[in-house]
Amino acid sequence: DTMRRVVRQSKFRHVFGQAVKNDQCYDDIRVSRVTWDSSFCAVNPRFVAIIVDASGGGAFLVLPLHKTGRIDKSYPTVCGHTGPVLDIDWCPHNDQVIASGSEDCTVMVWQIPENGLTLSLTEPVVVLEGHSKRVGIVAWHPTARNVLLSAGCDNAIIIWNVGTGEALINLDDMHVDMIYNVSWNRNGSLICTASKDKKVRVIDPRKQEIVAEKEKTHEGARPMRAIFLADGNIFTTGFSRMSERQLALWNPKNMEEPIALHEMDTSNGVLLPFYDPDTNIIYLCGKGDSSIRYFEITDESPYVHYLNTFSSKEPQRGMGFMPKRGLDVNKCEIARFFKLHERKCEPIIMTVPRKSDLFQDDLYPDTAGPEAALEAEEWFEGKNADPLLISLKHGYIPGKNRDLKVVKKNILDNKPAGNKKTDLINAPRKAADASNSQNDAKLEEILKELKSIKDTISNQDERISKLEQQLAKIAD
Repeated sequence: DTMRRVVRQSKFRHVFGQAVKNDQCYDDIRVSRVTWDSSFCAVNPRFVAIIVDASGGGAFLVLPLHKTGRIDKSYPTVCGHTGPVLDIDWCPHNDQVIASGSEDCTVMVWQIPENGLTLSLTEPVVVLEGHSKRVGIVAWHPTARNVLLSAGCDNAIIIWNVGTGEALINLDDMHVDMIYNVSWNRNGSLICTASKDKKVRVIDPRKQEIVAEKEKTHEGARPMRAIFLADGNIFTTGFSRMSERQLALWNPKNMEEPIALHEMDTSNGVLLPFYDPDTNIIYLCGKGDSSIRYFEITDESPYVHYLNTFSSKEPQRGMGFMPKRGLDVNKCEIARFFKLHERKCEPIIMTVPRKSDLFQDDLYPDTAGPEAALEAEEWFEGKNADPLLISLKHGYIPGKNRDLKVVKKNILDNKPAGNKKTDLINAPRKAADASNSQNDAKLEEILKELKSIKDTISNQDERISKLEQQLAKIAD
């Protein structure tokens, strides 16, 4: 041990966090008091969205980032749900599109006007109905456009094509107990889930099979979290049998033993992990804690290296995490959190102190940009693609977003909605055959009509040219 350098070299050793001044906070917000372990806040380079208390239904605020200060009680909200909103997630490929899951068993997808709300928004672009109990988790696909995952207290995970409003994959027989969280891997080919039965599962959603699973990932009974890292490993937070908070690192190809397992403390708040794939730093925000701890993940022992803790006085009710393209690269900002208090939202900025004013390319490798690498249909057909990266050298300028268009397919053309393999095999073939023969008959009819119109046109063409010749003769 004496041979080991006492202090590990890392450019993130001196990362320090700082809360912004009071006038840059968002004040007088009634943050939701629902007992649910989601982060209650979602941010992107344009907006911060916060789930708020709403009488008779569910609502969330969407504020342009610059709209700091006191938020008027009458400020418009997004309020189409009939039950409390439990989770919200911005679309990574369109900064004006946000999804929400609610106790009313639905998922709604909303288009926010470019400059924010001037009136309350009650009409979603699309309502996704398929869960039989409240929906506590929504998560967009990282690289395919319009693919959204939702998980409910019915222990089912549904993957939607938002562009058509259809549920295309329904994983309803993989979890026997409540799902605590779901995480996509970097290219969106796999998901990992943490569940109340203390299992972490790695699932291939398109093959609808469990690729790997670990029982008793953490022995304690309190909620766990599991997220994918950029290299394909899985990071988990949970509790020991003695109710100590733990974090662990796993290789999904061999889940027998963790790569690393650390005990942290005996607080009882659920640890929400936020991960930055560009720097390989994980920030842990405990619900009800007043601190953010951060760790660097490397491939040398002990693999999970403690960096530092940002502490403040007030406990956090929830937390938003800004994507890389929303940060100020001129100030060497490597992360920005939006910490929810009882009645306000306070941005916290994490920076790496550097003397130079030049762009620090070691802090900002190319990062996931807003362009989708795949269309929904390609992904459902089996294609994979890594995120399309952009350079932050000259900062990120948000482009124009295209509106989300939802084209509901004709019910007659629909494949059977049931997604279980058995359903597909035993789907009511007769109905399909009947509609097929109807379609064939219709096709015949249309083709006949087309032919007759074409014939008429060509006859008329001949007639016109004859008349023109006659006219020419008379004119001569």
